[in-house]
Amino acid sequence: MDLDLPVWFEIGALVVLVLILAADLLIILRRPHIPSTRESTLWVVFYVTLALIFAGLMWVFAGGEYAGQFVAGWLTEYSLSIDNLFVFVLIMGQFSVPRRYQQEVLMVGIIVALVLRGLFILAGAAIIEQFSWVFYIFGAFLVWTAWRQAFPGGDHDDEVQRESFIVRVLRRAIDISDEYDGARVRTVVAGKKMWTPMIIVFAAIGVTDLLFAIDSIPAIFGITQSPFIVFTANLFALMGLRQLYFLLGDLLDRLRYLHFGIAFILAFIGVKLVFHAMHVNEVAFINGGEHIEWAPEISTWMSLGVIVVAMTVATVASLAASARERRAGGAEAAAAAVAEEKGTPPTVDGSGSDGSR
Repeated sequence: MDLDLPVWFEIGALVVLVLILAADLLIILRRPHIPSTRESTLWVVFYVTLALIFAGLMWVFAGGEYAGQFVAGWLTEYSLSIDNLFVFVLIMGQFSVPRRYQQEVLMVGIIVALVLRGLFILAGAAIIEQFSWVFYIFGAFLVWTAWRQAFPGGDHDDEVQRESFIVRVLRRAIDISDEYDGARVRTVVAGKKMWTPMIIVFAAIGVTDLLFAIDSIPAIFGITQSPFIVFTANLFALMGLRQLYFLLGDLLDRLRYLHFGIAFILAFIGVKLVFHAMHVNEVAFINGGEHIEWAPEISTWMSLGVIVVAMTVATVASLAASARERRAGGAEAAAAAVAEEKGTPPTVDGSGSDGSR
């Protein structure tokens, strides 16, 4: 059954959300600053609450199934967006973006991501409408992406290197100054108009957004085929991402197992897509072009449960491992301090210094 919402609700929701996003952008443009932990927390809570209110309205106007699809899609995109923050952190560090102006960079990145994902959503919806076999491709792609996510053979630095080609092209094609001029992309140096390094940062962020859109859109189409839910889930996932960047801060480095949680979610959705493709199969060389009735259809609520559990386990495991390391580091530092004070070696084996106990 297709999603049947009042037209006024769809249009009104999109208008309100776009206005909120525009207001957020204007705040940054008028008052660039480094947001405090309290400010970032309030904004993140506001956007999360807004998403939950929207889910409640979806329940009222469309029913529990579609409300569940929105929540599952939103959580999936939100988790993928958090992974995106790791790359943003590396880009900011690589190009030494002043922290005061990182908000504007993030906001531009969010807008670029929204536009790119909107285009991918339109293309994906049109393809799905015409070719049901594309679910096989989406499913296989997500399983492969999950494998890359879990066993990358490197780290997020590899993803930053993907932008190097664009950066080299820009440096050869246009004049770029050595210093930033606030958040401006154009400046004047010795009477000559030049681009600032900010243009390179925007290009790097844009390429990153494109790469993440390619991964994230097939994932959410594995949860719902409604373009409206897909777009609003992406919109809510991106709203508040800027504040989340500043709120998490150094915590990002401690979420070491997050990529395993995301990989599990992507693999699960990939398998779900393959099962769905089998269930609605029309490919001639598979089961004679007939539907494969025994293929299970995984429910929206099961998907939602898997997403929540995967992210919870990954986060708790990451924080627990980080806490153990901090305790171990503190113990080593204390032992070293005592050893220095007494003039003895900082560590001794369990048998004692003389080999007896």
